[in-house]
Amino acid sequence: MLELTQQSDLALLQNRDTKTILVVDDEPVIRDLCMRALHDYTTVEAGDGEEALDIFMRGGIDVVLTDVMMPRLDGLELLKRIKDREPTVVVIMMTGFADKELILKALKADADDFITKPLNLLQLKSAVDKALVKKALKEEIANLKSLDRFKSNFLSIISHKFRTPITSISLFLENLAAGVYDPEDEITRENIGLVYKEACHLGRLVTDLLSFSTVMDSDRSLHRAPCDLNTLVPKLLSRAVSRSEKRGLETKLDLTLVPEILLDQERISFALQQVIDNAIKFSDDSGAIKVSLATSDHACLVVVEDEGIGIAKEDLPKVFEKFYQVDADRTGQVRGFGLGLFYAREFIRMHGGSISIDSELGEGTRVEISLPLNAAQSG
Repeated sequence: MLELTQQSDLALLQNRDTKTILVVDDEPVIRDLCMRALHDYTTVEAGDGEEALDIFMRGGIDVVLTDVMMPRLDGLELLKRIKDREPTVVVIMMTGFADKELILKALKADADDFITKPLNLLQLKSAVDKALVKKALKEEIANLKSLDRFKSNFLSIISHKFRTPITSISLFLENLAAGVYDPEDEITRENIGLVYKEACHLGRLVTDLLSFSTVMDSDRSLHRAPCDLNTLVPKLLSRAVSRSEKRGLETKLDLTLVPEILLDQERISFALQQVIDNAIKFSDDSGAIKVSLATSDHACLVVVEDEGIGIAKEDLPKVFEKFYQVDADRTGQVRGFGLGLFYAREFIRMHGGSISIDSELGEGTRVEISLPLNAAQSG
């Protein structure tokens, strides 16, 4: 269990210029020795692999310095899980065993360096310094590759999403101009209604595109100011409902008064709006969604629940990926760009928070967003 002071440190990691090192060892003496040697950095400690993974998942870790032999989750498995999650994070292995097979397994899992025990403090500091240089290079290369793929994928997604409504509208107008439709015919009136919906959808796509364009062009720094979630959350829910065509949808607010928190309101509003919009989008016209606000364990919790189509267990790990969209009916016609949850998680993590999704196919979805209260305004 993390000390309160360490929880506060974790919440601020995303906004510090100092790099953060996660020291993992089941021996408190070793952890203390490493943290003293790395006093120029922000350091966070964990006593085993499971605790370390939990800390890492909260974001803000630049280098992981881990022992190999540990209870519950050993260093090799920790290495694999971290690299699967974030390949550019640097992981340095500490071991008292010069076992070639062990070293080979670690190298195959993309370990970045090795330090032998007993520890040489100068070697330790030097290894971390070099690791951070290596991390910067890896991130730069990864960002360039990612940017190139992103541009290509984004253009492809945009063209696909715009093509369907534009084709429908164009075909109807072409037939109308050719005299195929009788303006007084009931079928014509129905088609006019469908075309109007497609035009509205096209307008929403343009609005979403402009919104994502602003998000992608913004800098990485947070512009914090006191934010009242008690007012913001109902406002975002009301906005989402007003834009929806699902007039039979039932909504419920369950608000527990929470203190003001220092947040970048534009980014947090974007994140919360994406989650609420998704709950509505994947609900039936006669469905129900519930949005709750409360505090728990030094955090503010925003929970969004729906009774919609749900998400298959095998698809849950993918929902935060760029361009991924839940398509339970396998139609390939899910509306949107598949970027909302990706940026929602990015912005929540920048605040030192977390977002989790629990869902079952056909049983609805529950999304929980946790934001640290350590930045709450006193008084």
